[in-house]
Amino acid sequence: IPSAIIADFFNIPLAWMIGPMIATSLVALNGFQVSMPKVALSSILIILGLHIGNYIDQNLLTQMVNWIWTTVIMFFYIVISILIVSKYLQKFSGYKEKTSIFSAAPGALGPLMILAEYEKSDLSQVATAHLIRLIIIITLFPFIIVNFSPTESLIIEKFDYMGQDHWNLVILIIASLIFIFFFDKAKVPAALLSGTLVASGVLQIFDIASYKLPDASINFCLLILGASVGCRFANKTFKEVASNSFHGLVATILLVLLGLVAAYIATFFVENSFLSLILSFCPGGIYEVAVIAIAFDLEPDFVAFHHIIRLLFILFIVPVILRLVEKIKIKN
Repeated sequence: IPSAIIADFFNIPLAWMIGPMIATSLVALNGFQVSMPKVALSSILIILGLHIGNYIDQNLLTQMVNWIWTTVIMFFYIVISILIVSKYLQKFSGYKEKTSIFSAAPGALGPLMILAEYEKSDLSQVATAHLIRLIIIITLFPFIIVNFSPTESLIIEKFDYMGQDHWNLVILIIASLIFIFFFDKAKVPAALLSGTLVASGVLQIFDIASYKLPDASINFCLLILGASVGCRFANKTFKEVASNSFHGLVATILLVLLGLVAAYIATFFVENSFLSLILSFCPGGIYEVAVIAIAFDLEPDFVAFHHIIRLLFILFIVPVILRLVEKIKIKN
């Protein structure tokens, strides 16, 4: 909290995420065993889902038909990114083939770590590559958005939060927990966020329940997410991070450039703002990018949809690429 207040004092964009992220990272790298309680992380993912759920209506369902082309672009973006960045990591970083593929994937750190462990890859290299990328993106993207987005999007509208029917919030939370349970059992990626999104979307579309959370709750989400990213550096050293930082930076630049190309191609198929498209193809974590989209009012429904699709594609594409690599090795 003090780090967030200091960052806010210096007018750093998304101060409530960047401040805690930097402070917690430094504490973790100095050898302190810090961790984020699962209940705190789970609660803010539900809050994010409820926030994005407010954007889901009948109009959104008709718009999703137009998102088929951006979904196709996302597929090719992921395949090309993995092929190019993994080759770079193999040639210049000395990463082994499988480790480079896991490290090159634009996102999905949690599921990739499970796959990497199963494939006997270097977990430390995979985790460090993704974390360096996440920190670079979380730190730089808010500054880019502040400089290029219209100032009107940052104005907080006045809303009578206490005048709402609060039973609607209770109904939304119960429905969200039910969907989360079944999504988790079905192994749906990002079940906490996607379950809440579907629950709030269904209830709002059928005019059963809707509820607008206070904008101040976003600061709480930012705080927890920022600290959570920093906690992931526990059991890592400055030396370990430093040795991977340069190549992690280059890999991030390559992924961001490929993402920009994909976003530009997408402008020919959809009428969404270019900043929303950049966030949609941003190689960062789904929750971190979703909260940036909400904070800057950059079509969070559109951004979240594409990041969930990206997660699904990565979980499908990476194992296929690994099998193809093994087959080529056997033939040679």
